[in-house]
Order: sequence, then structure tokens, then C-alpha cells
Amino acid sequence: MCKIVIKRDGTKVKFERAKIGKAILKAYNEVYPNTLDINAELASDICTDVCRKLEAMSEILVEDIQDIVETTLMDYDKNVAKAYIKYRYKRAMARNEYKELMEAVKEKVSAENVQNQNANVDEHSFGGRIGETADLVMKRYALEYCMSDMARNNHINNEIYIHDLSHYAVGDHNCLTIPFDDLLANGFNTRQTDVRPAQSISTAFQLVAVIFQLQSLQQFGGVSASHLDWTMIPYVRKSFSKHFKDGLKYCCESSEDYINRVPNELSFDDMEANDKRNKKAYQYAMDMTTKEVYQAVEGMYHNLNTLQSRSGNQLPFTSVNYGTCTLPEGRLIIKALLEVSINGIGKLHKTSIFPCGIFQCMKGVNRREGEPNYDLFKLALKSTAQKLYPNYANCDWSGNKGYDKNDPKTLFSTMGCRTANGYDINGFGQLKDGRGNICPVTIIMPTLAMKCKTDYDMDVKEHHSFDDTNILISRFMHLLDVKIQEAAAMLLERFEWICSQNPKSAKFMYENNVMAGYDGKNIRSALKHGTLAIGQIGLAETLQILIGCDHTAEAGMELAKRIESLFRDRCDEFKNKYKLNFGVYLTPAETLCYTSMQKFKDKYGIIPNVSDKDFFTNSIHVPVWTNMTPFEKIDIESQLTGYSNAGCITYVELEGTVKNNLESLETIVNYAMDKDIPYFAINVPNDMCTNCGYTDEINDKCPMCNCPNIRRLRRVTGYLTGDYKSAFNKGKQQEVEMRVKHA
Repeated sequence: MCKIVIKRDGTKVKFERAKIGKAILKAYNEVYPNTLDINAELASDICTDVCRKLEAMSEILVEDIQDIVETTLMDYDKNVAKAYIKYRYKRAMARNEYKELMEAVKEKVSAENVQNQNANVDEHSFGGRIGETADLVMKRYALEYCMSDMARNNHINNEIYIHDLSHYAVGDHNCLTIPFDDLLANGFNTRQTDVRPAQSISTAFQLVAVIFQLQSLQQFGGVSASHLDWTMIPYVRKSFSKHFKDGLKYCCESSEDYINRVPNELSFDDMEANDKRNKKAYQYAMDMTTKEVYQAVEGMYHNLNTLQSRSGNQLPFTSVNYGTCTLPEGRLIIKALLEVSINGIGKLHKTSIFPCGIFQCMKGVNRREGEPNYDLFKLALKSTAQKLYPNYANCDWSGNKGYDKNDPKTLFSTMGCRTANGYDINGFGQLKDGRGNICPVTIIMPTLAMKCKTDYDMDVKEHHSFDDTNILISRFMHLLDVKIQEAAAMLLERFEWICSQNPKSAKFMYENNVMAGYDGKNIRSALKHGTLAIGQIGLAETLQILIGCDHTAEAGMELAKRIESLFRDRCDEFKNKYKLNFGVYLTPAETLCYTSMQKFKDKYGIIPNVSDKDFFTNSIHVPVWTNMTPFEKIDIESQLTGYSNAGCITYVELEGTVKNNLESLETIVNYAMDKDIPYFAINVPNDMCTNCGYTDEINDKCPMCNCPNIRRLRRVTGYLTGDYKSAFNKGKQQEVEMRVKHA
């Protein structure tokens, strides 16, 4: 009898007859499930026969044993032999898949092939390696166990991309606009303790950073404050009151009784505070409050650039919207946010990566000379020219109809990269706070266009009966319609899965009503107010495939509008049909621009004007290499941004010299707002010498100290990241390098 079996990895183990018998019996039971007793007898006899054939061997390979079992079974029963062969094949497939998985795990654990799939994650770090490895396994699990074949095939076939696939299985959601008004006023619970309501502006800003971090751990996307200038008014007044009381005590020697009558929230415009008798106390309070505000804002900036809370040493993706509060306390907050942005952080005064600053432009408030916050708009332009932030949200955007000008919670705001909350069909209207994007998918339109083009060309060659571009377009529009329907089905699948999660999975969010509408029983009550986003990528390349030009040409724009109309019409239908907030999303595609192109190239090769680069053009953007003025780019993209109600961005590339010509910058931003662009950003060179801190457009070496080590900061989507040459993936790096200035 054989004594030793040599396994596939070369290790030697003791021969076990029982394993052979078990495998043979399993094959018999699969073929003859109704004769289990007979199967056991036959399996035992065949096992004895196999062992007899192994008697002369002292050592044998496990594969050779299985070969002998196969040939022996063929002599007894060919159907059972086929079942055994099938079982053996499946086991081999499983082993190969496991081996491939372990090789991929090894690559991630050792950071052998860093892809920088997320520009905010350091894949070389311990945390980054752990995170990337976990993501790899979770993605595999999600594809194999958590979704329908339709959803899986669309993702694998590069037709509909499932974002943040590694988070699918655990069932968390994407992003959220946080109701800071409520959390700061009422306090909140955490896992370990509870936090009292803020009683000063310094505490309030510290808690903003804490809340941002806590909520970011309950989800996989960004967190936002929709109107931080309005939110902070009570806490400015609380601090002002404290300082005013101190001023009365030390500067005016007022009585204790008089001091005690001062309210705990004191407005800058309070008549009593402005009383001539209290002039010294008032000035003292103003000076101290202003100092505290600036220190608090600076502290928030430093916290949000250092609180690494996710795997890969990832900072929370944070955004703050502001700019419309005309009260003196709110104006002070806006001014501090902008001046701290301009000053930068750290000893070299670096441009702050987070939070993404977003200035909310509003007619009658801050757009023109004579409006109450026009001076702050000018300050925002100065900050943008030097530090890239703030971006600009259009409060007068036509897509935000139904908002209340007197309720800052309904003003148009975004979550940095571009995500926006549209009109809630389930009762919240244009409320932004407590709502977010639940989950997105993105339709990879060039794949669909190329699939139609390949079939169309084959038909023309075979039949020679037609050569009509309209037929190709019609086929594409039909396939796109099918894929939009499938995208909606994929979102519904994931939405139901997210709704099935236990609220204990996100205790901070649900216990504190951070996501609005939670009834304390079913988390669907809150999730139904969020957005299900159907995104898209590669409009320019799709048009090139179909008609040989992009949407900078009249014919391309005509077809582009047909495509975007289909997206919007279908999402409106889904919204009414399912009573969920389906929306058109012009996808950021930080990673997808590169990975989808690689898959496209693998299948279709290099196609001029389509796949002759390493990235697809983002959503409906004008290709980055197209020469035009900023006004021409705005004119083109403004014709398409209105079809999106779940988030989009338009940006232009300008020379660094714009910092000396803020009037031109103002003209461009106002032009974008007047063209009904909902969200607008300016890209200017932001190169910083890591030795002396000089920041401008720098070639090879710093012109001030000759240092060659330059940090080259660029916009990745709506937000910024570190040096693009090390933080961006290969495709995004090429995209940055191909961006032309819109002179």
C-alpha cells in the first residue's frame, strides 16, 4: 500500500484511503441521489480497487492518484466518472482562483505595484497596504456573493461600473451633508461618551472637525457643511458675550449685577453692547472674539489636514460651503475662512488640501459692487488665485428651484468633488442637511458605443445594403437606454442591501439623527431621502466613435443633448416610479478614467481620438487638450450641466498670473454663474518649493532658493490632493499634463 502522498505544493503527507472513498461516494450521490445505500457499497468497492493499484508505490503525486481514480471510474460507470472529472475541474478552478487571489494579496501587502487608485490614500503606508488588501478581498466577495449576474457582468464587462465595490458587502453609503446646526446646539453621543453643546466659537470649530471625522467612519464618501457661516453665528455670539462681560469687568469696572444681566448670546449689533458707556468693553470683546475666530478656523484647517481616520492614512473628504450670511458674525466667519486659506497651513504656509472651500454665489448678496458681501467675494477670488480654493456654488442655479432664500439649509451646496442633493421626492424638498448620495454607478459610454460600432461595421461588410450613421446612432441610443435601465436596477439592488443593515452599524449617524428622517425603527426611513446616482464617463470619446467629432462641434453637441436628455428623462421616470431620488451624476472618475480605458484598450486596441491616451475624458467635459477660451469652455459645458441633478462641475485652466488680475477672474466666475453653471472651479498652477515655501508656477527649480524639490498640487476632481506626480494614477497624471490653459 502507498505510504506517502506528495501534495501540489511539494509537501509530503500520510496516505489516507478515506479521502478517496469520500470523493468517489460524492460523485455517485450526485449522479444517483436516490440510491444512497447502494452508492456507498459501490464507492467502497471502487476505492478498494484504486488502493490495489497503488500498492506498489511508496510515494505518489496527488494528481496521479486522481488520474487513477478517473480511469477506474470509467471502467465502472462513465456518468459517475464525468461527475468526478467535473468535481475535480471545479476544485482546480477554485485552487487557481485562490492562488491568484493570494498573489494579488501579496502584491498589495508588499506595495509592489502601487496604482494610487485614490489620490488621498498612501498605498505605501502600513494602513494603505492593509486597506488595499482588504479592498481586494471585499471586492471579490461583493462580486461573487452580493449582487445579481446582471450587475456583476456589467461591472466586469466595463459597461456599468459599481463605485466603491469594496464597501458593497458591508452595506454603508456614500456621502452626507451633516446637520451641524443641530449637532452643535444639542450635543451628540459617541461610542464612549456624550458631548455637550458648544459654548464658544473655538469649541464649535473643534467639534466640526470631530463630527466630520466621526461621520466619515460611517460611510465611504465625503462629508460636508452646507452653510458654515450661518451655523457659527450662535457660537460667535456666545464668545462675544463672554469677552464683553470680561471687558465690562476689567475695562469699565461695571457692577456684578449689570454684568450678570448681559445675555449669554450677544449680537455684535446689540444696542446695549454698542452703548457709549461700554465702548471699551465692546472693543475689547470685538478684538478678543476676532482673535478667537481666527484661531478656531486655523485649528479646524490643521485638524482636517492631520486627522487621518481611514485605512491608508486617509483624511476625511471634507467640504465647507459659505458666503451668503450678511450678519456681522457670519461675515467674520467667512472672512476668517478665506484669510486662513490664503495664509496656508504649516511653517511653509502650504495650500490646504481639506476642507474643500466652496463660496456660495448669490445675486443681491455677493455678486456685484454694492451688495453686502461683495467684498468677501473679492477676497474669495484672491484665495482662489493663490490657493485654488474656494470653488463656487451657484445659489441661483435653475436646478435648485423651490429653495427658501431665508433658509440656508436649502441653499445650493455641494460635497466638494461635485455631489449635490436635489429635490427630495419623499418630503424634504430642497433641504440639504442630513441628506447625501446613497450609492452611484457609472455607465462607461465608450464601451457601449464601440460595441455598437463593431456590430454595425460587421453588418455593413456582410450586407453592403446600408451605410447610415443614423442607424448606428439609433442602435447606440437603444443600448444606452437598456443600460440606464440596468443601472437603475443595480442601484435598487444595492439600496435594498444597504437598507437591510442594522442601525448599530452606524450608531453615531442614526443615534444622533445625522442622516435626517430616521424613525428609530427602519433605516430606510432615512435612506429614502438620499440620492441614487446614475453617472457617466467618456462623452467626448463616445461622440468620436459614433460621428467622428466631439461636442465642441455643432453635430457633436446635438447628439450630446440627445444622450443627456435620455439620462435625465429616465432618471425622472425612475424617481416617480420608485419614489426614490434617482439623479444624473456627472461622475468624478478619479480612478475610473484610467481603469476603464485600460479595459477598453485590451478589447478594442488603440483607436485615434478615442483610446490613444491613458484616460477617458471625465463625464461631459470638453477634452482637456482642446484649445479655447474659458468663456468658450463655459458656453459648451453649460449646455449640458443642466441635465444633471445629482452633481457636476465645470472648471477652467488659467495661468498663474491671474493672481495679479483678479478683475479677469471675477469676470470668468460671474460669467459661469450667469450661464447657469451650478458648480465652478478654477485651476491655476500651485507649485510649492519644499525648502522655502515659495508658491507659483515653477519649472525645474525654485527661482528663490534653487531647490529642485517642488510639490506640484493639482485638482484631481473637485477637490485637491498632494503632488500629482506621486499621488495620481497613471491616467490622471497624463490628463493633468495634457491640460491646456484656457487663455
